[in-house]
Amino acid sequence: MATKQKVSKFMQPMKPSKELAAIVGENSIPRTEVTKRLWAYIKKHGLQDTKNKRNINPDINLEKIFGGKKAVNMFEMTKLVNKHLS
Repeated sequence: MATKQKVSKFMQPMKPSKELAAIVGENSIPRTEVTKRLWAYIKKHGLQDTKNKRNINPDINLEKIFGGKKAVNMFEMTKLVNKHLS
C-alpha cells in the first residue's frame, strides 16, 4: 500500500509576480528553483558585491523586487522575494 508523501513547502510550485517573472520566468516553480534562478541571474550580471560577497547590488530588474533598495544581503533577499510569490 503506497502512502502519499507530503510535499515540502519549499517544493510546492509558486506563481511569481510579473516583476519576478521577468527574471525567473512566468511558470509556477518551487521556491528552491526561484532561488537557483535568481543566483544564476545575479552571477550572470555581476551583481554580487566584490568586497562583501553576502551583498547583492541590484540592477533595475532586481530593484523592483527589492523595493528600490540599492544593496541587499542574501538573507534579506529571501524575505523580499517571498513577497513576490503566491
